[in-house]
Amino acid sequence: MSLEIDEEFVKECIKPRRASSHKGENGVVMVVGGGWMYHGAPFLAAMAALRCGVDLAYIAAPEKVVPSIRALSPTIIAIPLTDVKLTKGAVRRALKMLSKVDAVVIGPGLESRSEPGIELLVEEAMALERGIVLDATALYPGILKHVSGGKVVLTPHAGEFKRLFGVEVPRELEERVKLVMESAKRIKVTILLKGRVDIISDGVEAAINRTGSPAMTTGGTGDVLSGIVAAFLAWGLDPFKAAASAAWINGKAGELAASRMGLHIIATDLIDEIPEVMKKFDRITED
Repeated sequence: MSLEIDEEFVKECIKPRRASSHKGENGVVMVVGGGWMYHGAPFLAAMAALRCGVDLAYIAAPEKVVPSIRALSPTIIAIPLTDVKLTKGAVRRALKMLSKVDAVVIGPGLESRSEPGIELLVEEAMALERGIVLDATALYPGILKHVSGGKVVLTPHAGEFKRLFGVEVPRELEERVKLVMESAKRIKVTILLKGRVDIISDGVEAAINRTGSPAMTTGGTGDVLSGIVAAFLAWGLDPFKAAASAAWINGKAGELAASRMGLHIIATDLIDEIPEVMKKFDRITED
């Protein structure tokens, strides 16, 4: 039997903020991605993490697109990488930042043929026990042997799931849940299969999320979701709870955006709604 994510589940996953907390204590996220075509993708993930309430968000991206990323918001700290692809050489600057972050998102907008850098980055992040979110370009079969047993969330849609595991995602919900759970158990990671009904499993537990809107087919909503997952990982949640909570919040933000603009939303509209969704969970605790 699958758990259905609801507001109470999410509330229990969000810890209070200390009244005397300082910058960095409430989570630091790094997004590694971007390229010629999709310089906005890592920005969407990083801004989503910030709107969730993390203190700092870094973006490591090819140096030729860093000026475009910096122009989008002064709140983002951009790290220029020396190559358009994530080669082992280009990834070095991102590796230097790993000790300063709590969670890393890898893949949004990243150029193809970046496997060497992705794998090196994943191995180093695993060694430091950082939370890891893999999306988009980082979802390829060869990565699976590198992530087993880590604090890792894979965020595929049905097509990416087939690319990862070589299996078509079935139409029936129960069969999809079974497939995701079996795959997560075998690889020893958490999988968040995106869809009209999201399915989340770590191989031990399984959950479904029904929040969301048909308006969320717009490009970039998956990048927003990755950033929300990273925020929860940065707060110390286990990958299953982080992925499940993030799916619920992402869907609720989409519902609110669609209630204002119908089927005409864009991904940044979801980011704008994240505070409205999450402020009901805000709590301050004295030391």
